Amino acid sequence: MAFRALVVDKTADGSITQTFETLDESRLPADGDVTVRVEYSTVNYKDGLCLTGGGGLVRTYPHVPGIDFAGTVEASSDARYKPGDKVVLMGWRVGEIWWGGYAEKARVKADWLVPLPTGLSARQAMAVGTAGFTAMLAVMALEAHGLTPEKGEVLVTGAAGGVGSVATAILAKLGYSVAAVTGRPEQESYLKGLGASRIVPRAQLAEAPARPLDKETWAGAIDNVGGPMLARVLSQMKYGGSVAAVGLAGGSNLPTTVIPFLLRGVNLLGIDSVMKPYPERLAGWRRIATDLPLDQLEAMIVPARFEDLPELGKAILAGQTRGRVVVEIAG
Repeated sequence: MAFRALVVDKTADGSITQTFETLDESRLPADGDVTVRVEYSTVNYKDGLCLTGGGGLVRTYPHVPGIDFAGTVEASSDARYKPGDKVVLMGWRVGEIWWGGYAEKARVKADWLVPLPTGLSARQAMAVGTAGFTAMLAVMALEAHGLTPEKGEVLVTGAAGGVGSVATAILAKLGYSVAAVTGRPEQESYLKGLGASRIVPRAQLAEAPARPLDKETWAGAIDNVGGPMLARVLSQMKYGGSVAAVGLAGGSNLPTTVIPFLLRGVNLLGIDSVMKPYPERLAGWRRIATDLPLDQLEAMIVPARFEDLPELGKAILAGQTRGRVVVEIAG
């Protein structure tokens, strides 16, 4: 049965094309065991790279991007899923090396799917998406390393983006005082609406620290930026505090020293959602269902059409998106 897909391809001169095409179901990956009718997807930084050919994420062309999707099972050769089941997928390099969710149908391995959590719609699940799931994993990691609300302020860098928005809302609901970092002053009311206690201008943290240790300020932090900003945040952590590193929008280099780790016992926690094992995925989604306020989630949603995806890919790479872009795939 035919379905519509956004296909990226590479021409002989190396340029990338993006075309909406009608494909036969036989074009779907043959070694997948669950076929899903995709209802919603979203736009992550990786999606922007896959849509434009950046980062070397896509190895084989033609290709269908989309690292996240939510929808309904149409067919399954795996006993865990049956037609009509609602499912969510993120990670496992789907949308990078495996055809993804920017199509009306997707065929994937059953091991990669998670049942749609009770209380969430497919649209809400994509408002969470990889970004929101990563934010939840970051909060859980900070808690596992001793963070509690009474220990002090928690910093969220890149707070107006997808991960930052969800992290801010979750932390605020859990009773934390959240300092939200942004370089866009016009986002202040948006971030305070999500629960941020105060706004920290990005310029205050943009440069690497002048000395290994600065004033102890943050009990915990979720960092989307990396680079000099992460180095600056590490120098300002309270004794025993932890930073969950989730992104590198500001660069992959880390111009710091071991001093914060040795003299203040600071922890730098790497957060990965792509290859997270199934039990931990379920635990993260259960926490999302209870700890992410759905009214705040709704405030983050920027609705988009399937046809908008090429431009949205460019926008997210340029830092011009806010919150969670939710793309309606099903017509």
